[in-house]
Amino acid sequence: MTKVFIDGSAGTTGLRIRQRLEGRKELTLLTLPEELRKDPAARKEAMNGADVVFLCLPDAAAIEAVALAENPDVCVIDTSTAHRTSPGWVYGFPELVGAEKIAEARYIANPGCHASGFIALIRPLTEAGLLAKDAPLSCFSLTGYSGGGKSMIAQYESPERDSLLDAPRQYALGQQHKHLKEMTVLCSLTRAPVFCPIVADYYSGMEVTVPVFADMLRGSAEDVKEAYRAAYTGKLVHFNETPDEGGFLSANAYAGFDDMEISVTGSEERILLTARFDNLGKGASGAAIQNMNIRLGLEETTGLSLSERMN
Repeated sequence: MTKVFIDGSAGTTGLRIRQRLEGRKELTLLTLPEELRKDPAARKEAMNGADVVFLCLPDAAAIEAVALAENPDVCVIDTSTAHRTSPGWVYGFPELVGAEKIAEARYIANPGCHASGFIALIRPLTEAGLLAKDAPLSCFSLTGYSGGGKSMIAQYESPERDSLLDAPRQYALGQQHKHLKEMTVLCSLTRAPVFCPIVADYYSGMEVTVPVFADMLRGSAEDVKEAYRAAYTGKLVHFNETPDEGGFLSANAYAGFDDMEISVTGSEERILLTARFDNLGKGASGAAIQNMNIRLGLEETTGLSLSERMN
């Protein structure tokens, strides 16, 4: 029986992972009493007695927690930002880095939610030489308020909330968003994109769009589509030829599911590259569970929910 320990199970991602794993008969969840949840000695014992440890902690706490996992047979999957570009860590996007690397990794860094969409769109293009690594890119990303964690969920769901929450709100105005580093490094870019994340009044779902002028590409829109078709042949990321929903693309189309849709729209001069997924699914806990499944030699979709578009 595989033993799993979630360090930081009280946060949004940790709770979501726990809920998803509780019904799986091939796993045993190791838990600590509430009074020992933050006790270093108790956490260390649980970690080293587990086969897989999920870190659902703030960055500084995640860095400290890694040192507690001394057992070389323990696989650590970190959902924080702390290790996403660190040496010795495998970035947990198997469709792009290779499932074989995930299967052999002791340390797996789970991708960021916004970053997952951007990297899914841009990395295949830089790897294929269709997009220059110094391309002046921009990206806007719509997310449901659950991406802000417990405090933002409470803020949005409060009956006495500020009326400003009724409309979408742009944030990270100083262009220092914590996902920018992995977005740049994982796509082999020489400069970070202009990144405009926006939170709106719905629970979950994410829509990441990178607009490009046709003359920025070393090829055509059809070449871009072909790069996506070649890159995404698995079950959890898929290229959709016709994503249009009557002239719209809803940001919550994949809410509640764990797969991601990639699409290309626009005109001959201006092209829109878009990724849609659940910020709590392929953007967080779903990706973490996919990585665990691969690491344990299981079918990668075990315990995950695929949209009808994939069924």
